[in-house]
Amino acid sequence: MSDHRPDHRPDHRPDHGSDHGSDHGHSHQEIAARIDAPPGRGVLRDVVYGSIDGSVTTFAIVAGVAGAGLSPFVIIALGMANVLADGFSMAAGNYSGARAERDNLERIRAIEVRQIAENPEGERCEVRAILARKGLSGKVLDEATKAITADHDTWIALMLEGEYGLGGVDPHPMRAALATFLSFLVAGLIPLIPFLLALENAFTLSAWMTGAAFFVIGTLKSRWSLKSWWRSGGETLLIGGTAAVIAYGVGTLFQA
Repeated sequence: MSDHRPDHRPDHRPDHGSDHGSDHGHSHQEIAARIDAPPGRGVLRDVVYGSIDGSVTTFAIVAGVAGAGLSPFVIIALGMANVLADGFSMAAGNYSGARAERDNLERIRAIEVRQIAENPEGERCEVRAILARKGLSGKVLDEATKAITADHDTWIALMLEGEYGLGGVDPHPMRAALATFLSFLVAGLIPLIPFLLALENAFTLSAWMTGAAFFVIGTLKSRWSLKSWWRSGGETLLIGGTAAVIAYGVGTLFQA
């Protein structure tokens, strides 16, 4: 009676696939939730970009000022100015870029709306060509073309993806800006902590803490990569460390 049941397990098997963080369930509810509300690009790029730049640029200032033999007060002042000003500048730039991307998407969407209204047959031919390149043919192609062009929003979405290569999820400028600024702020403060606390050997501690931050950022980044955690962490550490060495070397040139 029950001897055959172990072989019939649900397809989603929630206890597996956690190693990569990308597996997901395939129940009707889970599929509908993902398709109806796709996440889009998300904020991963913004967080990684802000974190690395925040820690690199702030420690570069710390290393450069320390190399010049200036006081810890100068290090704190310049470091805090960098964290706030450069962090805001990066966030503003990211906001403007995401806003421009969204404006362009809206512009192209408006073009398609106008073209569908003015030349629906020509646009249907484009839908047919797009679907044919996806492998549809014959009666299936005819029915799919008819079904898609029967819904205005679906029609436009297909044109955006097939003709322009644009995704169906609009960018979120403010979310991108906040993610960039907060990650820059958090990572950028790490090199300054030993100086803010007036610890002995502050520069040495700052270097170790920043190096650890570089490695941790790279390690976390590997979760969304095919690279191993140690390789991703090592690459990020190498990039940040190189910038720090250059800054320190330049600073020594101005040492009194």
